[in-house]
Amino acid sequence: MTSSEAPAQPVPQAGTAAALMERLAEQLGSRASVTAVFGEPVTSGGITVIPVAEVAFGFAGGTGPEAGAANTGEGGGGAGARPRGYIEIKDGTATYKPLRAPWVNVALPLAALLTGTVVPLLVRRLAKRRPR
Repeated sequence: MTSSEAPAQPVPQAGTAAALMERLAEQLGSRASVTAVFGEPVTSGGITVIPVAEVAFGFAGGTGPEAGAANTGEGGGGAGARPRGYIEIKDGTATYKPLRAPWVNVALPLAALLTGTVVPLLVRRLAKRRPR
């Protein structure tokens, strides 16, 4: 194709891409929810537990330069969820309880212990080496 030749068919308008993105968002958005991943709230013994999660989804799509019914476009996407905690409703009071990573329960106290032990030793050694 030379620069003087015009394309045989017009380039798709932004509406085609927007329609594709909207369709993808509807399909993924309906699946990316806390209840789809972790289930419905549970009530037992007067306590209701509602799961809380961080839900995210992403998608991409596009169409080629050809216009027409045969070119519907393609796309894809995905969704993911991570548990963040739960809301406990007991006696009319709601309390959010975050879930911590298991390593935090060990790593933070261990780091504090090591820091409290090693720093004074280093300070003493440096003080002894310093000429007066």
